[in-house]
Amino acid sequence: MSSSVRILHLALPALTLASLTASARDRAPVPPVRPVTDTYFGTTVSDPYRYFEDLKNPEVAAWMKAQADHARSALDRIPGRNALLREVQQYGDAAAARIFNLQVVGNKIYHEKRLANENIPKPYVREGFNGKERLLVNPEATKAPGVDHYSLDYYAPSFDNRYLAYGLSPGGFEDSVIRILEVATGKPTSDVIDRAQYSSPSWLPDGRLLYQRLQKMATGAPVTDKFQNQRTFVHTLGADPDNDVAVFGAGVAAGVTLAPTELAFVSYTPGSPCLLATAVNGVQREVRVWAAPVTTLAGANTPWAQIVHTSDDVTDVSFHDHDVYLTTHKGARRFKVLKTSLAKPDLAAAEVVVPPSDAVITGTPGAKPAMVPLPFVGNLGNLDNLAADPRRPGVAFFLGGWTLFGQFYAYDPKHGGVRDTKLSPQGKYDHPASLVATEIKAKAGDGTLIPVSIVHKKGLKLDGTNPTIVCGYGAYGISQTPFYRPTWLPWFERGGVLAVAHVRGGGEYGQEWYKAGFQATKPNTWRDAIACAEWLVANRYTSARQMSIMGGSAGGIFVGRSITERPDLFGAAVDQVPVSDMMRAEFSANGVPNIPEFGTVKTEEGFNALFAMSPYHWVRDGAKYPAVLLTTGINDPRVDAWEAGKMAARLQAASTSGKPILLRIDYDAGHGIGSTKKQAYEERADTFAFLFWQAGVKQFQP
Repeated sequence: MSSSVRILHLALPALTLASLTASARDRAPVPPVRPVTDTYFGTTVSDPYRYFEDLKNPEVAAWMKAQADHARSALDRIPGRNALLREVQQYGDAAAARIFNLQVVGNKIYHEKRLANENIPKPYVREGFNGKERLLVNPEATKAPGVDHYSLDYYAPSFDNRYLAYGLSPGGFEDSVIRILEVATGKPTSDVIDRAQYSSPSWLPDGRLLYQRLQKMATGAPVTDKFQNQRTFVHTLGADPDNDVAVFGAGVAAGVTLAPTELAFVSYTPGSPCLLATAVNGVQREVRVWAAPVTTLAGANTPWAQIVHTSDDVTDVSFHDHDVYLTTHKGARRFKVLKTSLAKPDLAAAEVVVPPSDAVITGTPGAKPAMVPLPFVGNLGNLDNLAADPRRPGVAFFLGGWTLFGQFYAYDPKHGGVRDTKLSPQGKYDHPASLVATEIKAKAGDGTLIPVSIVHKKGLKLDGTNPTIVCGYGAYGISQTPFYRPTWLPWFERGGVLAVAHVRGGGEYGQEWYKAGFQATKPNTWRDAIACAEWLVANRYTSARQMSIMGGSAGGIFVGRSITERPDLFGAAVDQVPVSDMMRAEFSANGVPNIPEFGTVKTEEGFNALFAMSPYHWVRDGAKYPAVLLTTGINDPRVDAWEAGKMAARLQAASTSGKPILLRIDYDAGHGIGSTKKQAYEERADTFAFLFWQAGVKQFQP
């Protein structure tokens, strides 16, 4: 906009709070409008539901509960919803078990497993891939008043296989508490460390534990302090963790300056002479790195030597023996891998071990690179899917595809080739012959070709009537890689199409692709989504009525701005745990770490970018919006539930289409991480039922 003063009002009539009795289940409860205005660099922005941000306010809590009841009632009235749930359960539980999070330590194999009749994954250990497994921890045995379930957030075996450190948290909070047990006996130690959110600990050769801990919040401290001044400590088993010594973090080490907002991590790799310390500016990809001999670890006096600066554009670091391997996009738009010695680190003279090419490099474990032929074209995901012990040759990994659930494979350089570990039982629906995947490219408005991966049943008729989901994300440089879950079969079997849009802001084509959907260029993210949707209509996969758009978390921008810019293009939308109010997100607990990705309203450039990408502020009175199912977990630590609440209220007040706007709230969940299998199945059935209903599929019309 060209004028120096822009007035942007979300004008709404004054309303009274609807009755929150059972009758409210038949219609969405209407909250009062209490506008708060803010002026940013000459622009006045109105926020009609600012008071929603206090979820403990009894009025807000009552409205949220009434919304949840209304959504539950509407979803339960969809014919065929319960049949969908039975099918989701049938297809999802056809495999005897599911295996997750594989780790290799010496001769032992660790993994999480969930049996078909179980709700929560549990950690196991076995001798080699063919050895007899043994349960280590049962999260379901952990009980507390008012808590429906606990889940495993992470686990870390010691390098001598004596101990296992693991994090448990309740109800999707992800507020992990570290506990430790003896691997041989399963006997727990007395060690309990709280405030260990998100990051798995690391063991030292002498049996001590390195762990990251959030600061203890002072009474009345602002929520934005939560992830500031996080530090790494060293813990001796049996000691009081409140007396543990910090070894890295803001204000800790002499000669190392870290901002309070930088997250501090220290890890050790077996066989390396050094510790690796990393400072991460929230979610920013580029990191700073220090090293210190493991024998010199001495609290604040540890002699950290910096080997990587932010300007080096390094996004991944690993040690191997006396060398350090670095993944960087400096002079390499799709990344390259460098190697330098720990004794005399010099990035300017570092050896290029994996040169830049058309292939996008996502990271590397420390090792000499080798080309490994895979059994089929599929998805390795990221380094989290690789399991290796640097003291042993080879690597294990999970490989799947668009129409294949996948399996864990192992590569042994001594014998060559990749073998199926048979670790993960395969179910009868894990590789259906009825599905096909195709890759196309849709042209965006600026001429850029956007990749789209399309999955559907073979023999699909291109007659413009197929229920179709456009799914995407477009943030943090994260790529949308091939995946398949049997629980999607109820969608495909009824003629449904899945179209994954690889929009800008993701990492599919490296650093440039990421930065083309970042802050000021963020509009490319949803306009790419719109271009992909238009391609699907033009090529008669579907029509606007039968097409929906789906995404979650930062993908709330992908969804929310697509439907606010082109409400005519979509019959429905599923907005999962969505980022919706970018004007206020940075004032939530997890907002500060996300400023590097999205920007801040405290700068004019940041405000302009944030306002453009904020779905809540682009909802317009009188527009005919598609049906929208917004989902959230009341315990979400990453995107506060009030963001979905604000968006739901605004859409309900503004839309004149007559289509439902539902706010589905899970009161025993957070961001989806740590949810039970039952919760996931219920949400999938609700989602498919809602979309079939809105697409006009006969069996789902109330």
